[in-house]
Amino acid sequence: MKLEINDTFTKELPADSIHENTRRPVRKACFSFVLPKKTSKPLLLHASDHVSALIGLSKHDIQSDDFLTVFTGNSVLPNTTPYAMCYGGHQFGNWAGQLGDGRAINLTEVFYNNKRWAIQLKGAGETPYSRMADGLAVLRSSIREYLCSEAMYHLGVPTTRALSLALTGDKVLRDILYNGNQEYEEGAIVTRVAPTFIRFGNFEILAAYEDKKNLKILADYTIKHFYPQIKSKGKQAYIDLFSEVSKLNLDMVIHWQRVGFVHGVMNTDNMSILGLTIDYGPYGWLEGFDPEWTPNTTDRQHKRYRFGNQPNIVLWNLMKLANALYPLIEDVAPLEGILETFKTDYEIAHFKMMKSKLGLYQNDKNDNSLISSIEQILQLAETDMTIFYRNLSVVKKTDSVDDAMTKIKEAFYEVNEIKSETEAAWQNWLSSYLDRLQNETHSDTDRQKEMNMINPKYVLRNYMAQLAIEEAEKGNYQVIQELYQLLLYPYKEQLENEKWFAKRPDWARNKIGCSMLSCSS
Repeated sequence: MKLEINDTFTKELPADSIHENTRRPVRKACFSFVLPKKTSKPLLLHASDHVSALIGLSKHDIQSDDFLTVFTGNSVLPNTTPYAMCYGGHQFGNWAGQLGDGRAINLTEVFYNNKRWAIQLKGAGETPYSRMADGLAVLRSSIREYLCSEAMYHLGVPTTRALSLALTGDKVLRDILYNGNQEYEEGAIVTRVAPTFIRFGNFEILAAYEDKKNLKILADYTIKHFYPQIKSKGKQAYIDLFSEVSKLNLDMVIHWQRVGFVHGVMNTDNMSILGLTIDYGPYGWLEGFDPEWTPNTTDRQHKRYRFGNQPNIVLWNLMKLANALYPLIEDVAPLEGILETFKTDYEIAHFKMMKSKLGLYQNDKNDNSLISSIEQILQLAETDMTIFYRNLSVVKKTDSVDDAMTKIKEAFYEVNEIKSETEAAWQNWLSSYLDRLQNETHSDTDRQKEMNMINPKYVLRNYMAQLAIEEAEKGNYQVIQELYQLLLYPYKEQLENEKWFAKRPDWARNKIGCSMLSCSS
C-alpha cells in the first residue's frame, strides 16, 4: 500500500510546542502532534472503493494487512506525523472556548490526480483536546457516520467522505440517553477523507486568543491551498475568502433543504471552511414534513437547529466567522455586505431549488404562491417529504385532480384519516399545480426525468441506519453492505430495493435511534 504523501498542514502551520498527550489549553498553535491509540483486535467491516480510488488505493490495497493496521491506529504511515487540530466554537449559540479534535486524529495528506486529501481517523483515542472524554467512538455512531457520508455524496450534497469502517475490538463505556445508565459498547473507527478538515472554529480560537499572527498564517494557508482563485492581496484577500466561504456554505444548506436533511448540531466547530457537511452526529431526514423538527435530544426544547432554521444558522455561523476574520480586515462594511448578500442569494437559490423540485421550468407570476402554499399544506397531515416529491413527478398534465391525489396519497402516514378540510386544501393546490403545468414546454416524460434527478427516491432514514446497527451488534454486517449499495444510486428506481422506498414504520416512530438521537457516541 503506497500513498503519495504531501503534508502541508503540519509543515506550514504552527505546532503545539508541548508534545505530551495531556489535556490542556493550547496556545499559539493550530495543532498538536499525537499518535492514534492502538486497537486490540481490529476488524474491517466495510471500505469504500470509490473513496480509496480518490486517494490512490486499489481494491487490493483495501484488503491488505497494511490497510487494516494503518486505518485502525496500529501503525503510522512512513514519514508522517499524525496530529489533532486546535479549534474553538460556539455551541448552541454560546462561546464554548477551546474544543479541538477530541477524538479525531489526522494521519496525513495525500496529493493524487492533482487533488489534495486529508485523511483522518475518528474514534482513534485521546488528544490534548479530549477534555474529560476518552477520544473513542462506538459502533452505532460510526455506522451512521460511515453510511451517511457516502449517502450525502451520492445525493450531490457537499460532504466529507468516508473511506472505511472498522471495529477496534475494544469496549467503550457510554451513557446513550444521558440518564446515568452507562453501558459498554463495541468500539469502532471511521476513516474520514476531505480536502481539509479546517472549520470556522479554527479561526475563532485564534481570534479569541488575539493571536493575529497565527490567524493570518492560517488564513493565508487556506487561501493558498483551497482557494487558489483568490488573487487579491492584503485585506481584500481575506474579504474574498469570506465571500467564497459564504457562497459554498449557502450551496451546502440549499442541498440540505432540497433532500430534507437535518444536521442536528450546527455549532461553528461543525462548519467546514469548504462548505462541506461535517460531523454526522444526531442527524436525520425529514419523514413527516415538519420545519420545526430536530433530531437532537439536546436541542429538543429550543429547537435551534430545526430543519426550517438551518439557513438562518448558517448565516449566524458565518457572522461568527466574520468576527474571527475581522482582525485581518479591520473594516465591518465589506463583511456586512457579504452577509446581506447571503440573505438575498439564499432566497433566489431556494426559489430556484423549489421550482426544480416541483418540475417548474418556465417563469410564471404564480410560482411564489405555489411554492409557499405547498410548504404549508405539507404540514396539514403527516406527509412523507421524500415520497411526496418523488411521486409528484408521475403526475401528468392531463390528470384530473383526483388522479393526482391518488398518485401522492402514498406519502400520507394516515391515508384513511385525512380530514375533509385537509383533502380540500390538497385538491385546491393540485388544481393550481395542474393548471401551472399547462405552461410547461417539457413533456410529462422529460419533466419526470428532470424531477427524479432532484428528488431522491432513497435516503438514509434513521430507522434504516438503526436496522444496520442492530444487525451489526449481532455480528451481521450484511445490512451495512446492502444500504451502502442502495445509497450509491439514490435517484434510480432500483426495483430490487423497492422495500426501502417506504414511510417510517410505526415501530420506529419513538424508538431510540430512529426518532431523536443524543450526541453520545
